[in-house]
Amino acid sequence: MVVLDRLRTRLQSFLAAVGAWFARLEPSPTAWTVVGLIVSFLAAAAYSTSGYQGEALGGVLVLVAGWFDVVDGAVAKATGRTSKRGAFLDSTLDRVAEVALFAGILLGGYSTPTYVLIALSLSLLVSYTRAKGDALGVALSGVGIGERSERLLIMAVSSLVGFVGWGVILVLIVALYTFLERTFRAVRALK
Repeated sequence: MVVLDRLRTRLQSFLAAVGAWFARLEPSPTAWTVVGLIVSFLAAAAYSTSGYQGEALGGVLVLVAGWFDVVDGAVAKATGRTSKRGAFLDSTLDRVAEVALFAGILLGGYSTPTYVLIALSLSLLVSYTRAKGDALGVALSGVGIGERSERLLIMAVSSLVGFVGWGVILVLIVALYTFLERTFRAVRALK
């Protein structure tokens, strides 16, 4: 299991309370998914302004967007409103948010276009291999060290310390490792 997934498992009762509280404000998990997407766009806009202030604000907003990514799932469980439609929207909008973040980093000039393109591509491939594996009956959730939550944490922390360019490279590395691990595991399982 991945580090943040382990932490999430240990915090189940806390997350249930969070889900119940946020469900009182708005019972629709999709609404919280959209809030997270909006915050991700704000993070991308902050990154696009260049300079440490944009970088630091982008990092803070990435953490806030990540929080709402936790909230939408907690609300879905607390209200019993988990659905295939919601899972599809959540996953799809997470990819949109990820593309926006990398676009903001590119526009802000924090990393080279090549590194941004490779990191984004590998991040999307990590998600794709999990989705395709699930569709073929191979469970790949928790396989690898570069799931979305870890990638977002890397981007946020590296932004807060003023090294988001190095964060892009680190995301590239962990996403590559996770993509390869998931691919090999799926190929082995599908023999």
